[in-house]
Amino acid sequence: MEIDTCERDGVVFVSLTGRLDANTSSNVTDELEPLASQGAKILFDLENMEYISSAGLRALLVTAKKIRSVNGKMCLTGLNENVREVFDVSGFSSILDVCGDQAEALGLLNE
Repeated sequence: MEIDTCERDGVVFVSLTGRLDANTSSNVTDELEPLASQGAKILFDLENMEYISSAGLRALLVTAKKIRSVNGKMCLTGLNENVREVFDVSGFSSILDVCGDQAEALGLLNE
């Protein structure tokens, strides 16, 4: 799992590449915890994420809860067909903000 972050115009862009599973989910949670604690606006680009397990979903949920607890915002974009199916079947599509593209996500984050 590769985690790339950059900040532009008050939004932190997080790109996840590879597999988000039991072996990598703690890395994601640990790396994003400082941003989540600050109440950042985070846009997750999952275009290059090939797989997500229940542990990966849990890592995203923990991050979202932390962000919301300090009035931050989080949005996901770029879900491929396989990842989208996991989100839909698990119900996470209705729990987390999933947008069709970055423009939509930025609009939601900047409301």
